[in-house]
Amino acid sequence: MNKQKQLVLILHNIRSAHNVGSMFRTADGAGVSEIILSGYTPVPAKSDALYLTDADKALKKTALGAEEYVPWKKYVSLSHVLDRLKKNGYSIIALEQNDASIDYRQYRPTKRKCTVLIVGNEVLGIDANILKRCDTVIEIPMCGKKNSLNVAVATGIALYRIMSTMEE
Repeated sequence: MNKQKQLVLILHNIRSAHNVGSMFRTADGAGVSEIILSGYTPVPAKSDALYLTDADKALKKTALGAEEYVPWKKYVSLSHVLDRLKKNGYSIIALEQNDASIDYRQYRPTKRKCTVLIVGNEVLGIDANILKRCDTVIEIPMCGKKNSLNVAVATGIALYRIMSTMEE
């Protein structure tokens, strides 16, 4: 990937520490520059923690150490974060199925060098108020009876696709 281009991943209201850990590992492999955890998304345990909860252990196990070197920040509210990113010239993309979403394979990056991918809650997805603030909404078409993939799997597909379009 061109070092001038950056991809930031936002995990908003993700319930499962397993999913968060998996997305840390995938983000590392895809070359994500930073992960932003927002809402009630679990965060990695502090490196000097004397006790690990079950969620801490799950995140750590699925991240396989990526949580220690992929830069991340935690925010409760996503609104201010999105305002700051837009002001700094980031293109904001949501991974969600709705009436305005396009097939992820048809997504083409803007001329901006920095891109944000937002993924949301495993059941509820991304809130409509957040979607309104996005430049593009992409979806992964489904052929089977289920209408969605696991959020960590879908995130991996979308990250690698976005990275490939950033390299073009």
